[in-house]
Amino acid sequence: CAQLAGLVARAAKLPEDCHQLFLAGQQSSGVFQVQPAGSQPFKVYCDMTTEGGWTVIQRRTDGSVDFDQLWDAYKNGFGDLHGDFWLGLEKIHHLVQEGRYNLLIELEDWEGNSQVVQFVFSLGGESSAYMLNLLGPLSGELENAIGDFRQLPFSTRDRDHDLKADTNCAKHLSGGWWFSTCGHANLNGKYFRSIPRQRHERKQGIFWKTWKGRYYPLKSTTMKIQPAALEAEP
Repeated sequence: CAQLAGLVARAAKLPEDCHQLFLAGQQSSGVFQVQPAGSQPFKVYCDMTTEGGWTVIQRRTDGSVDFDQLWDAYKNGFGDLHGDFWLGLEKIHHLVQEGRYNLLIELEDWEGNSQVVQFVFSLGGESSAYMLNLLGPLSGELENAIGDFRQLPFSTRDRDHDLKADTNCAKHLSGGWWFSTCGHANLNGKYFRSIPRQRHERKQGIFWKTWKGRYYPLKSTTMKIQPAALEAEP
């Protein structure tokens, strides 16, 4: 009986992330339940078309979800996993567990062009304001638009942790992000279906400064994570 109970428990164990689900043979993308170590189960969107299976943590495609949210919303997540959403900092932290993960960022402009950025990171818990730690160089054709900082805390308009003393970047740019100063990147800004004429409006949009510049609001973004490959044995 004990052996049978153990088999049932193992069979019922949820995957910790989409990568584990991929390794178990799941090949179709969609919403699945995961349970990282030390966490309650929660649902995520898994991208199984990109090699290895990726857990999507953010998606912007149509402006259907307002990303100008307060700290608690960014902590817990908001939106629709089948559409535009932010998974939630606490869930992302549980997924990463301060280990080494790849973050893959996909960007698209209004002319049909796309770019990707990828880097290795870890993420602290709420006591560190979900500190983003860059652990390796960025790969892809784009230059770094996170800024010249290896560690950045998350900011929202009601919890300002940015490095710009005289400005609340999250309030100024209409969305929560790992801000250094306000000008490098914000993938959680306002969604514009057309490029506003006024420059002060344009800077509130979704942007990655080293691609299309500071005042070009992007059409779509996706952020997804996967465990970083272990270093090869010598």
